[in-house]
Amino acid sequence: MGERAITEDILSGGVAGKLLRCADATTGVVVLSGSSGRVDVARARLFARQGASALALRWFGGEGQVPGICEVPLETFFAATAHLAGLGCRRIVYVGTSKGAEASLLAAAHDPRIDAVVAISPTSVVWGNIGPGRDGIAWPERSSWTLEGLPLPFVPTDPNWNASHVDGLVSYRELFKHCLTNFWEEAARAAIPVEAIPAEIVLVAGGDDALWPSLDFAEAIVQRRKDAGKATRLVSAPDAGHRILLPGETTSRSISHAHGGNDRADADLGREAWEYIRKLL
Repeated sequence: MGERAITEDILSGGVAGKLLRCADATTGVVVLSGSSGRVDVARARLFARQGASALALRWFGGEGQVPGICEVPLETFFAATAHLAGLGCRRIVYVGTSKGAEASLLAAAHDPRIDAVVAISPTSVVWGNIGPGRDGIAWPERSSWTLEGLPLPFVPTDPNWNASHVDGLVSYRELFKHCLTNFWEEAARAAIPVEAIPAEIVLVAGGDDALWPSLDFAEAIVQRRKDAGKATRLVSAPDAGHRILLPGETTSRSISHAHGGNDRADADLGREAWEYIRKLL
């Protein structure tokens, strides 16, 4: 795709965030960040430079939205899809990281208008809320998502878990593995129905992810889709962590929990993945 004029608009209301609209674009990209709640304009700009219209979506923490990732309506994402389709985008691609990857896969499982999903550091199951719910209370746990007003099944966490550390920071990887084992019945009910997703899927995961075992999750997704006769692209590296960097992206190390990997490995995996991601546009 060649260079095109890009306009930037701030959106509010039912679809909130920042839209980077590329003239005459036929592909629309919805960019979902993780639990930071960041409106990832920098990543959206990568796709706009490829000739797509890209929406860096604010899906929680904004005006009229839940303050944390707690019972977020999947209809939030359906509305984003509709917004891009209304601009003339005939192909819709979701690019989500971490909890944003969880949202992207769930959206694609329930919205056939989504043509492709890039799930970076994904999960294969639904987890509980992160941060406060609609009432401002974080506990007891609730689902991260709702559909038609009903909470989706989720894997609970164990409040008595003993934290482990990587480089002096809390690593949650073993917590998530522990919960999958201890709450296996809930995990079965909370599985994201990836075998029902008609969209193309690219998974990007690092084997040194210290936040959660994203490579294990990705391999589970690949196997379940394979069993259903559907192909899935998995791009991985053993020494990459949770924060995969696409070309030109940088990151800050001022964090309160471990992500694993290192800048070089994370960027190398991002460059490899980018070659496949571009083909989806």
